Amino acid sequence: MVSIDLKYGCNPHQKLARITYGGETSPLEVLNGKPSYISILDALGAWRVARELRRATGLAAASSFKHVSPAGAAVAKSLSDVLREVYMVGDRKLTPLATAYARARGADRMASYGDIAGMSDVVDAETALLIKPEVSDIIIAPGYEPDALEILKQKKKGGFLIFKIDPDYDAPETETREVFGFSLEQTYNRAEIGPDLLRNVVTKRNDLDDEARLNLIVATVALKYTQSNSVSVAYDGQVVGTGAGQQARVHCVRLACAKADKWILTQHPKVRDLKFIDGLTRPEKMNVIDQFLLWDELSPPEIEEVNSKLVEKARPLTPGERRKWLAKFKGLAMSSDAYFPFRDSLDRANRSGVQFVLQPGGSVRDDLVVEAADGYGMTMICSGLRLFLH
Repeated sequence: MVSIDLKYGCNPHQKLARITYGGETSPLEVLNGKPSYISILDALGAWRVARELRRATGLAAASSFKHVSPAGAAVAKSLSDVLREVYMVGDRKLTPLATAYARARGADRMASYGDIAGMSDVVDAETALLIKPEVSDIIIAPGYEPDALEILKQKKKGGFLIFKIDPDYDAPETETREVFGFSLEQTYNRAEIGPDLLRNVVTKRNDLDDEARLNLIVATVALKYTQSNSVSVAYDGQVVGTGAGQQARVHCVRLACAKADKWILTQHPKVRDLKFIDGLTRPEKMNVIDQFLLWDELSPPEIEEVNSKLVEKARPLTPGERRKWLAKFKGLAMSSDAYFPFRDSLDRANRSGVQFVLQPGGSVRDDLVVEAADGYGMTMICSGLRLFLH
């Protein structure tokens, strides 16, 4: 048996913490840093998202993971000039893996602050250089090029946590956990997320192009490793909004769609034209942008604080400008880890340009939910597969 001592449990006062593996050699190696209980949980979640996206799409994939749920997930697709600017990568060279991570982290940079980076492929120097200036705590990957490893070891004054995992390792058929002195067992969740899941279209509209299929797969893979209840919204091969751990499904949808709206609005010319004073860090700039997009909710001191970090006073987006810009983005894909009990989730999703929906189905009100989707001209698929994670 292999045993690795950890810094502490979920909290520093939980002193005894370790991870054990029953084999002679562990498939998980710590190449740098000292892990904690939570860092192990997050790293294993981040790795499984990236690995499964790679298997499902054939594209290099990455995840940005925090607090046992994805903050972002994406596959490698070329970045537009606008997204290069918004994601703060400029004109630097990006390999497919670096592109995937830029997308995974960039869609919600505030949620990704202090993230765990999960990589589907061996990490190259370009990806390491992309991660180096970010506030990120951990990386997990199947391997590292020598130059990449040296770059990453320089982060956090040498304390950046680097995991290497055997890409051929898989979990045993049965998983066990202990809670409050009780042992629980269940079959490991090996449900495959892929095109076969998208066959049962239940709406009048039934078109589903390759882009929509890709987005539904990306959203659903992320859901599989997101704490329930959960809803994920994807666009252009990346998760752009997640509502995780909410007790009401409509609250999941509101949260996911609000994040998707924010992702869209960060690309508005007014946001991209904000001029920051010298010396602001990336996180500080993102905080300003976040407050700028919530302008109507700010108090006078908050508005003063935002303007103090800008060269020129902010000219907030008007309601009309918001609506017009959001209307440019159609065809978002939304996946839910369980059925929609009421039509209210579809009503909210429609306001954010969602046109493709994947859900398990099985509600006594499925007919009303499908009716709502038909009313909005959505394509809805009922997969029959629930993906709760607790």
